[in-house]
Amino acid sequence: MTNRKINRVALIGTGFVGSSYAFALMNQGIADELIMIDLNEEKAKADVVDLSHGKVFAPSPINIRYGQYQDCSNVDLVVICAGANQKPGETRLDLVEKNLKIFKTIVENVMASGFDGIFLVATNPVDILTYATWRYSGLPKERVIGSGTILDTARFRYLLGEYFNISPNNVHAYIIGEHGDSELPVYSSADVGGIPVLKMIDRKDEYKKEELDDIFINVRDAAYKIIKGKGATYYGIAMGLVRITKALLHNEECILTVSALLEGEYGEKQVYIGVPAVINRHGIREIVELELSEEEKQKFHHSARVLKDILAPHFEEVNE
Repeated sequence: MTNRKINRVALIGTGFVGSSYAFALMNQGIADELIMIDLNEEKAKADVVDLSHGKVFAPSPINIRYGQYQDCSNVDLVVICAGANQKPGETRLDLVEKNLKIFKTIVENVMASGFDGIFLVATNPVDILTYATWRYSGLPKERVIGSGTILDTARFRYLLGEYFNISPNNVHAYIIGEHGDSELPVYSSADVGGIPVLKMIDRKDEYKKEELDDIFINVRDAAYKIIKGKGATYYGIAMGLVRITKALLHNEECILTVSALLEGEYGEKQVYIGVPAVINRHGIREIVELELSEEEKQKFHHSARVLKDILAPHFEEVNE
């Protein structure tokens, strides 16, 4: 009998996003063990019990337990969902000061356990906090990943699918840049079933470029509407995090729009930002460089500048 590799995940932060991630992870049968860590021990332990009661309905066995930072020593993946939440009227970047302090403590505690796996960051502002995790941890850049624009891209594909009356699975389009107000749609490479979206707009009178612009605005501002309605967004991002987890643990070599460190790609350096990247068991294998239009290039550089201006007071390397 061969010894099968056991996939272990530690989740830090069992709030709305973290508990939704745990629920989705369990339902998809991706990991063998899930350790739930939170300052609110009572809440985390209650989540463990509640989830465990559903094990009989899960597609495969999973060991779910409460843990501490020292339990991260032999896990493959640490998913960070902890931090201050975005409040109504607040942008993701408003959270910087609060969450940088929280993250320094979290990452130092995880690394003190002897952890040598992959970090996946979900907390906002995700690009800033992924960069901070990379700096605080000292791990190679390919093993520190942010959720980036994976949810924005999913929203974009869903809304384009609704517009063209086509399944979003057959819509291939990316949102890149900051996971926030300066992100941008890449229309130059977007297609529906292999037909470029811009050609579809040109060919048929029923489709209009202005309506595409409205779709992007709905993508960009979706979180604000959801937060106003129910206080937080968590189901969509939880599903996105599970998708990244599956790509990592199952060595998929698939392309997902995550927050990755640029070292010359797209003409940018020293910034974590949402771009398509190939994901496998070792983290980010490589960044996929799309051929952007001139307008898209300018918007992407602006988005990177927004992030660098936020990072610069906290990390000297950004200005080098």
